[in-house]
Amino acid sequence: MKILIDMNLSPDWVPVFKSAGFEAVHWSKVGDPGATDKTIMAWAVTHECIVFTHDLDFGTLLAITQADAPSVIQVRSQNILPTNLGNLVIGVLRQFQQELEVGALVTVEQAKAKVRILPI
Repeated sequence: MKILIDMNLSPDWVPVFKSAGFEAVHWSKVGDPGATDKTIMAWAVTHECIVFTHDLDFGTLLAITQADAPSVIQVRSQNILPTNLGNLVIGVLRQFQQELEVGALVTVEQAKAKVRILPI
């Protein structure tokens, strides 16, 4: 799986994903930092990436457009640093790998994670 990390998350997530065996790139390395969510989603579809974000707008866009891609993992936590959520997010990626490969919106909270298959 390839992960595209949104601008609202630290580039420090890249080595966390890579050390767990996932490809990862931060949006700041491949696109305009001021790009719209639609632009980021289109890039993710073209490059077969899962969007990793703290922005709830990606889920809203998936629902409004009835899109079946890209998969999105959204974290809902005040402390979004990899030192706090790294192990949890990696565990969720592994737990829902099959769903993410076919198209899913995964919401990760400190105490739980939930998945919705696309389109929603």
